[in-house]
Amino acid sequence: MKEFLARYGKVLEDGEDRCVGMTQSESARCTVEYYGLPMTPVQYTEQLITLCKLGWANPKVLPGVDRLHRHLQKHGVPFALASNSVSANIEAKISHLPGWKDRFAIILGSDEVKSGKPSPDIFQEAAKRMGVSDPACCLVIEDSGVGVQAARAAAMNVVAVPSRSEAHRVTAADTILHSLLEFQPELWGLPPFEDWIDNALPIEHVDLHGIFDNSVFQEESGGGSSGLIDQIYGSYLGWIRVNEHEPLKVIADIREDPSCPKTRVIKVIPLGGSSDSGGFRSTQKVQLTLTGYLRRENKKEITGCDTTITEEEKMRATAALDLPIFATASHSNQCEGL
Repeated sequence: MKEFLARYGKVLEDGEDRCVGMTQSESARCTVEYYGLPMTPVQYTEQLITLCKLGWANPKVLPGVDRLHRHLQKHGVPFALASNSVSANIEAKISHLPGWKDRFAIILGSDEVKSGKPSPDIFQEAAKRMGVSDPACCLVIEDSGVGVQAARAAAMNVVAVPSRSEAHRVTAADTILHSLLEFQPELWGLPPFEDWIDNALPIEHVDLHGIFDNSVFQEESGGGSSGLIDQIYGSYLGWIRVNEHEPLKVIADIREDPSCPKTRVIKVIPLGGSSDSGGFRSTQKVQLTLTGYLRRENKKEITGCDTTITEEEKMRATAALDLPIFATASHSNQCEGL
């Protein structure tokens, strides 16, 4: 959107979210009118989709999504994709994610029902096509306020995993999570996950570059691109590396800054005396690699600033980071024989 609007001398407003959750036609009309663009909503859609397709070719899956897909498939639990996007765009997006199209029992776009979200039509139709007549037997996972409204209108259970800009719109959800890494299937009558290793969960590695200063990591985003997406929140296991020194074990606790709610603070907690070894000191450029998620108490709220890590958690994190599955890529060869 930022790139598209710049072509017409417009600037994307901070916290832009007024069109989130709308159908494609509603979003197009909303954007054209708000920014005074010299085109029809149809022309806007055609131009934007052409630009978006370049990004769709290299998608990034949010934390915990692939894991949940595999878990539900393993236990024979069918699941659907019901989106306010039109069917053709859904197909185009997921075609770049190997295996995704075959994972869903049903894929449904807003162009296949009378009304998109916040109307319940799309969820009711998805349930109907899956052969489920009781809405109480359906669990919806949503990221937008209108999606939560639609699930509620359909009398279905709903878990919200919003971006920070949508957090204030999803309060009607049964549960609000920062990411699907926090999702507990057993709370919804589903089989529990079986991949925890003593309260630690292996994740796809996240590499961040920045400055370590006074126990806080400050990310330096290259080319305006940050590795710290909204859904990276909570306590993570990982490694911090200074230059060519051996990586050192840490817990990275990522929370909202209580003094500035729109920003996050990454507090780095060295483990096993790491702060006194390997040339590690403050005000250095470092690479922080997150390789695991540390299970802690789930909260209803999407915000919170509790960064207190217990000694027991430190011990468990230290032990987990000795396992090859939590090693950094550069460390993995050394760990294979362990």
